[in-house]
Amino acid sequence: MFLIDSLSDASRSRPDEGTDRPADADAPAPPTPRMLAWARNSAIYRLERQMLTEKQLFDAICRKAKEKFDAVTETQARACAEFAVGFAHANRALDDTAYAGIATRSGVRSGRSRRAIAQRLAIKGIDRETALAALEDADDLYAAVVLARKRAFGPFRRAATDDRRVAREMAAFARGGFGFDLARKVLAMDIGDAGEILASRRI
Repeated sequence: MFLIDSLSDASRSRPDEGTDRPADADAPAPPTPRMLAWARNSAIYRLERQMLTEKQLFDAICRKAKEKFDAVTETQARACAEFAVGFAHANRALDDTAYAGIATRSGVRSGRSRRAIAQRLAIKGIDRETALAALEDADDLYAAVVLARKRAFGPFRRAATDDRRVAREMAAFARGGFGFDLARKVLAMDIGDAGEILASRRI
C-alpha cells in the first residue's frame, strides 16, 4: 500500500518562473494534524477489535475520514488511510500473510473449498502469491466432508435419498467450489469413512 513520503512537502512553495504565483499553489492540501491523529487512533481501535488486511484497513479509514471531516478531499482521505497503514505496519499490527493463513484454516474448518477461500482472500485484498501459499495446506476432501456434515448430505443424511436429493446436493457442492468427482466421492461415502476423515485432520 502507499506510504506518505512527507506530509509537509505540500506546504512548501517556491516561485514559479515568470510569475509570483507559488508553483504548488494548486497542489492538494495535505491532511491536518487532527486528521492524522484521528487516523492513528482509528487504526488502533479497529486493529484491537479484529485482524484486518492492509486493504481492509485502508478502505475503512478512507471511507470514515470522508464521513468524519467536513470538506475533506479525496487526497486527504487517502493520505489518512496511507498514514494509518504505515502506522500499523510500523507497529507490526498488519500481516497479510498471517491473515491469509488464519482465514484459510478457518475456511476449511467451515467447509469451504480452496476456490471459495481464494475468492474471499482476493476480496479482502490478499495478493495472489500470498493466497496461493496459504492455500497449499487446504484440504478440499476434509472441507467437503465438513460441508456434508453441516448440510446433512451423503453419509450424514437423516432421510431416505432419491435422485432429486442427490442432484440438489451435487449442485450445492458445485456452488461451493468443489469439483464434480470430489462431490460424488463424498456423497458415496459411508458414515465410518466420513468420520475417519474428520478425525484425521485437526487444523
